[in-house]
Amino acid sequence: MKRKINLQLVGISFVAIIATLFIVVAVFYELFQEQIMEDLKTYGVVLKNQSDMESGNYTLGDELDKLRITVIAEDGTVIYDNRKETSLMENHGTRPEITEAKTKGEGSDIRTSETLKTNTFYYALQLENGSFLRVAKEADSVWSIFISSIPVIALIIFFLMVLSLLFANLLTKSLVKPIELVAENIERAEEIPVYKELIPIVETIQRQHKDIMKNAIMRQEFTANVSHELKTPLTAILGYSELIENGMAEKNDIIRFATEIRNNSTRLLTLINDIIRLSEMDVSDMDVPMEKVNLYAVAQTCVDMLQIHAEKHEVKLKLEGSICYVTANKEMMEEVIYNLCDNAIRYNNPGGTVLIRIAREGNHVVVRVKDTGIGISKEHQERIFERFYRVDRSRSKRSGGTGLGLAIVKHIVSQHHAKLELESEKGVGTEIKIIF
Repeated sequence: MKRKINLQLVGISFVAIIATLFIVVAVFYELFQEQIMEDLKTYGVVLKNQSDMESGNYTLGDELDKLRITVIAEDGTVIYDNRKETSLMENHGTRPEITEAKTKGEGSDIRTSETLKTNTFYYALQLENGSFLRVAKEADSVWSIFISSIPVIALIIFFLMVLSLLFANLLTKSLVKPIELVAENIERAEEIPVYKELIPIVETIQRQHKDIMKNAIMRQEFTANVSHELKTPLTAILGYSELIENGMAEKNDIIRFATEIRNNSTRLLTLINDIIRLSEMDVSDMDVPMEKVNLYAVAQTCVDMLQIHAEKHEVKLKLEGSICYVTANKEMMEEVIYNLCDNAIRYNNPGGTVLIRIAREGNHVVVRVKDTGIGISKEHQERIFERFYRVDRSRSKRSGGTGLGLAIVKHIVSQHHAKLELESEKGVGTEIKIIF
């Protein structure tokens, strides 16, 4: 990461330096051209004031000796030139600076030599007799200036790149240091001073870390609980089987042992099915197929299925309410209502009742499952939907509960974006509501 940031900063610096140098050279040369043209204009005015220009009788100073001075007649014929023989020179009437001077009284032009090494600057002004005085001077072109400056430019670029590298390294360290500190001390990231732009990222990372740690702990606990829950019925099955196998069981005991083996096998199978179901819900990222579901009809089906189970526990099932439709997965709704009713039966008292009510309350469809069972004390109510959490472990095992039914209910309700509420009083009973 540091290397990448360093390279990007140095690259940006290099591009900025080169661009700045080109811009500086361009601006400098533009000013250079303006200055030369201003000087030529000044020289032209000085020469104009001297007498007998056409004969070439004028006084030249040291600076004027570097100029090319030409006097051109009104028809374009060259009358005088201090560098060339006038008889060998062509008509200058169409030269840009002369053409401009004819209309404006003065004109200028810059022409580049064929080799692109020099530029010639021309300034012309019209004299009182109608002829033209032209002053010219040669100067290096922008490219020749740039080429001649390459050694100096290269030295400047090298020096600036070294500085850029040093500053980029320092800047990279200052940018990355808070991130490294957060990564090394994720548990107390909020204590680490960071620049404000990094605060949302730190908060997100910390939140995700907490979620990951929480999930890791939950999975660890889940694995430990699964191992324990599976071990108990398997140990019982193995023990009873060994007694029968070794002939240590009396004839009357064999039936009892076989019953225990069957009960533990049934509990083991139920436990495995619940674990598989919960694991499928955890890893599944597929969209749940939804349809219009009649919850009253679903509840009626569950009541019919659990009727024998309720009679065995001496519990009476009642269904109240009316036909209510919600958009949901029908199989999951059957699973939810079945688990809630099954739990209400298992933890009820002989002669108790389980009331299932499906009704519309305001803008919501509400499913209520209320029992007259043992109830749940306040300290247990927040954890009752956790996996393998049981208020009364001995009763749960006797009744065949796996401790996963309510965890499955919570998961399905969450998938359907519904709300789950619990009201319970120890010794009085429990009511669980699902609000759609």
